[in-house]
Amino acid sequence: MSLRSEDSLRLSVHGPGRSTLSHRPGLVVLLVLVAMVAACGSEEQTPREPLPITGNELTLTSPAFSEGEPIPARYSCDGEDVPPGLTWQDVPTGVESYALIMDDPDAPGRIWVHWVVYNIPADVRALPDGDGDPVGVQGENSWGDPGYGGPCPPGGEHRYFFKLYALDTELDLEAGADKEALLAAMEGHVLAEGQLMGRYERE
Repeated sequence: MSLRSEDSLRLSVHGPGRSTLSHRPGLVVLLVLVAMVAACGSEEQTPREPLPITGNELTLTSPAFSEGEPIPARYSCDGEDVPPGLTWQDVPTGVESYALIMDDPDAPGRIWVHWVVYNIPADVRALPDGDGDPVGVQGENSWGDPGYGGPCPPGGEHRYFFKLYALDTELDLEAGADKEALLAAMEGHVLAEGQLMGRYERE
């Protein structure tokens, strides 16, 4: 059934504050939906991080803390400020390298990136505890420094997400790439992903 020409969007006024729209509730609903879609399309979209393309999930753990538990002060700016050890399993076939991002979504004003590592060799299943020889290529954190920067929240308890990606390629990135450059390079190459979250609050 086609719309009649007189049912197009005309706004003939019938007195103060009234129009023909009040007699066409279906048309009002349509206009509201159109406005909502337009508003959503105009909002700035935050970059979406890559998701696993195979449904595989890595199991990411740490000997220093369990999922959702406090991160010991040793790994923060209040302690030695060294990275915690990480281990993973349930690795899919076809992995050529791994990448790791640690960030804090509770930081004021932005997501604060604490650690970026990529081109971790495919045969590696753990990152060492402490400030030993780095494994993989160290990227740039939100302080503008290479390597790890521990939790150092300005106030309250923050969550810290360690996200490990299994990739089907080695990445053509020089040392010091930031999180956004890493995410762009990983696009279309993620085989599986694992995540570990810890919490930290300064005394």
